[in-house]
Amino acid sequence: MGANLASLPSVDRLLNTTSLQLAQARYGRERVTKAVREHLGALRAAARANAAAELPGLDAIATSIEAALESASRPSLQRVINLTGTVLHTNLGRALLPDSAVAALVAAASHPCNLEYDLDDGGRGERDAHVEDLVRALTGAEAALVVNNNAAAVFLVLNTLAGRREVIVSRGELVEIGGQFRIPDIMTRSGAILREVGTTNRTHVRDYVDAIGPRTALLLKVHTSNYEVRGFTSTVDTGALRAAANEKTIPLVMDLGSGTLLDMRQWGLPYEPTVRAALESGADLVTFSGDKLLGGPQCGVVAGRRHLIDRLRKNPLKRALRVDKLVLAALEQVLRLYLDPERLPQTLPTLRLLVRTTEDIRATAQRLAEALGRELPEGYRAEVVDCTSQIGSGALPVDVLPSAGVRVSSTLNRRDRDAHVLRLKRALRELPVPVIGRIEDHALLLDCRCLEREVDAAALCSGLSGRLERTQSGPTSRQR
Repeated sequence: MGANLASLPSVDRLLNTTSLQLAQARYGRERVTKAVREHLGALRAAARANAAAELPGLDAIATSIEAALESASRPSLQRVINLTGTVLHTNLGRALLPDSAVAALVAAASHPCNLEYDLDDGGRGERDAHVEDLVRALTGAEAALVVNNNAAAVFLVLNTLAGRREVIVSRGELVEIGGQFRIPDIMTRSGAILREVGTTNRTHVRDYVDAIGPRTALLLKVHTSNYEVRGFTSTVDTGALRAAANEKTIPLVMDLGSGTLLDMRQWGLPYEPTVRAALESGADLVTFSGDKLLGGPQCGVVAGRRHLIDRLRKNPLKRALRVDKLVLAALEQVLRLYLDPERLPQTLPTLRLLVRTTEDIRATAQRLAEALGRELPEGYRAEVVDCTSQIGSGALPVDVLPSAGVRVSSTLNRRDRDAHVLRLKRALRELPVPVIGRIEDHALLLDCRCLEREVDAAALCSGLSGRLERTQSGPTSRQR
């Protein structure tokens, strides 16, 4: 064993190799030296555990250390190719920002800006002012403010207007959003007291009226955007709730969630209630997301009556929940695109992806299938298939969009095919730009709705065969 360990190069010798000298120029001598010592320590431990094992040579060790440094330096948050078929995929970052929003974000990040500075009078400004007039113009609201997401918007409203008082909400609207965040839990944390009315499938206006009492702070209507109950059902529309709220002069708040500013039916998409429609039908305040159907950065917006918005602004929690200059810069540019709705399908990435024709998507799928065919080893079969996409992030969960993609299946026997397909899924995730698909019917489906023309399918697949070979000896568990 001693002779084996003696063959290991010294730290200084490794540091003087060409590859690690270049690494020192990139990462610094201290960091590279630490990596060398750690790697040598691991090799010594391996040699002690197996005296017969052959240790690598100088160049191989240096190459391994350089690769480890490069891997450790790779950003944790990195670009991926979304071939899941879900356009607004929560785990993959939801909405893509338009070029104008990205440019504004970079400018705000790179230079001082008038975030809370009034250029007209030279005094302190209000950060929400950068987007408030746009929200008002697009929704008809009297005033608006922005916080870091829609859950925060609901929380701020409840904490401000209903602390230690009752909020009446239909039992059928007590939704759970992603990550097991539930409306009842948010209400409890806000200090409001939940008062459920009606049943899971049917709630009537008299249920609200009968529940209103001296401790009632507001009526809350939650748009059930992430599920749908069918059959023997009944819900109360906003207009009827407005009449019930008027009798007791209490506010009506609507959690709209998805943040639709325009009627999506004009582009052939399913209907989703708009913020303007909710306000016009009687809601005093509407809360909605910025990074769902609106197609902007993550944030939550509250729009509605000015006197109520003023109360929200005075709550100390508003400071804790506020957004930074980057979000405001991006949001402003996204909202400006809505001032020109005719060109919105071309200028807003979310809408552009949602309205893509199946012919266009199928042509992309054909190019991808051909590229995969050149890269995949024997044992896989790639074919273009029709499939369905979904909007995602809880928006219109029942409605699907016709799409096309590439179905990659295994030609191995039934016992081994699932492990074979999972090996491919893993190899795609390990590409320089990871490719994310979905497992469906014992095959890997790569929905091409979000794979736009400027992405080179051949370059996307380059190196896949080599990575598949390396995973042959790797884990074959049912890792998803």
